[in-house]
Amino acid sequence: MNRTLLSLALVASFVPAVALACDGEKQNTQASIGPRETTVAEVAQWTKAKAAVPVDANGRQTRSSEGVIPGAVLLTSSSEYALTELPTNKQSQLVFYCANEKCGASHQAARRAMEAGYTNVAVLPVGIKGWKAAGQPTSKPNPNS
Repeated sequence: MNRTLLSLALVASFVPAVALACDGEKQNTQASIGPRETTVAEVAQWTKAKAAVPVDANGRQTRSSEGVIPGAVLLTSSSEYALTELPTNKQSQLVFYCANEKCGASHQAARRAMEAGYTNVAVLPVGIKGWKAAGQPTSKPNPNS
């Protein structure tokens, strides 16, 4: 390797990735970073005040066995749901959840919403199991959901 190539490689390793964005456009850092995480206490407070919309990214089997957060939007798929399943107001506070900390469906669904322009997106990492363990109420989903 000649000195010029070695020097370029060295310089490139110190240049921030943002400086290398195509066509000088900024990357969507919010969507690439992901949604913020929230707690059961916050979600309980928000849902009681009707200040947030819980969004269930679980499948039918988990919903049937664990229940859902009352009033939750039940997504048809965590990765390919129709954006029309979400509220039309893109500033609505959305809280995505799935089964528990080991499940990634809520993060995947939340990132999809953020990429679509939703600006107030959070994830409840403990999911429905953490919600129930904290003594919060659940409801049975519609059998067709």
